Amino acid sequence: MEVTLLTELHERSAATDDLSGEPWRDVPREEAQWIRPHLPALVDSMVDGVLRHVPEYARPDDPVYIEVMRGAVAQGMGHFVQMIADPDLPWQEVHQVFFDIGYGEAMEGRSLEHLQNALRVASRTAWRYLSREAERLAKPRELAIALTEVNFAYLDLLASAAAQGYARAREKAAGEREQRRSRLLSLLLSDPPAPKEIVVEQANLAGWALPERLAVIVLSPRPGSGGEGPAGLPPFLLSGLDRGRPCLVMPDPDRPGGPDRLTATLRGWTGAVGPPVPADQAGISLHWAHRTLDSMAAGRLARNGSGTLVHADRYVPDLLLQEGWTLAEAAARRRLAPLTELGPHRGARLAMTLLECLKHGFNATDAAEALCVHPQTVRYRLAQLHEIFDYDIEDPAIRLELMLLLPVWLRDDADGERP
Repeated sequence: MEVTLLTELHERSAATDDLSGEPWRDVPREEAQWIRPHLPALVDSMVDGVLRHVPEYARPDDPVYIEVMRGAVAQGMGHFVQMIADPDLPWQEVHQVFFDIGYGEAMEGRSLEHLQNALRVASRTAWRYLSREAERLAKPRELAIALTEVNFAYLDLLASAAAQGYARAREKAAGEREQRRSRLLSLLLSDPPAPKEIVVEQANLAGWALPERLAVIVLSPRPGSGGEGPAGLPPFLLSGLDRGRPCLVMPDPDRPGGPDRLTATLRGWTGAVGPPVPADQAGISLHWAHRTLDSMAAGRLARNGSGTLVHADRYVPDLLLQEGWTLAEAAARRRLAPLTELGPHRGARLAMTLLECLKHGFNATDAAEALCVHPQTVRYRLAQLHEIFDYDIEDPAIRLELMLLLPVWLRDDADGERP
């Protein structure tokens, strides 16, 4: 019976190449009369079918839920019959019922697939019931086919209403989640740090697992991006803006791969990664990410490689100097005054020699290789250096200071000539 009706419906639609948008208008209005008395039994049959075939809706210990389901089915089938009797019957009320059902499914965290399956089972049950009853009453074959088409069209309308409600709930939930994540980002990056209990509460509301350690990534805005950050970010990242720059909070940056896992996601973006810190010190990571990006923009960092992200903790000496540049300049002028007195050319050669000797533990051979000169030349210059300074340049207590100040002096006092 089912297969025959479907076959005839298919053949008829293929022959006319048309399916009515409102097939209930093709059913004689008086046909609603013999269907109406069957509604209570039909509703019972449809509810039983859903409970048996869709396990997600089987709640034997929740009679209220089953009654709500029964009420929705009764309202839908009542409207179905009324539309046959009056094709101009308003659709808004039943549309809202199934819109609300879809909305509720999303809010309860269930898949839309379960609802669609329940609607199909209910529709198929109704189709079987009405087809058998039409056959018992010896109704014309054309009527059975027409009712089949009405049933399918009505199922599409109900499913569409439910899908709209489901989508609306998902959109609302996504919007609320983004607002909570944005609020969490602000709390994490606030200065002074927000109280821990408030951060933990907001992280729970945002559905974001608060890590023990994190790193902040700051990106250079891209022209034409409207200030927006990258699209398609993985959900474990918090994202927002800080000082007009897109910024990301990455949990557990010490895991294998760390922020480098984002290379593909951030392709085409330039950014800096602040040092990994405890979650309650995110502001520190943010500060150094900004400072690193500022130094990159000013050309004060010699980048190693062509990676998307520059890690602040790999440029500690440079960043510390940038942070206290005026102090470093003053200290360099005092500590290295004898080099200035020699003039830019000779002073630069001796400064570069001293810097390489410091880097290589005053091993003349290694320093000479780095400078591309003879080891004896290095030894001769070292003797000059010992002579012009009134302190021991090989004193371990002063080596670190000299290594920091020599690049400052070379940048400000020499003309860049290489030995």
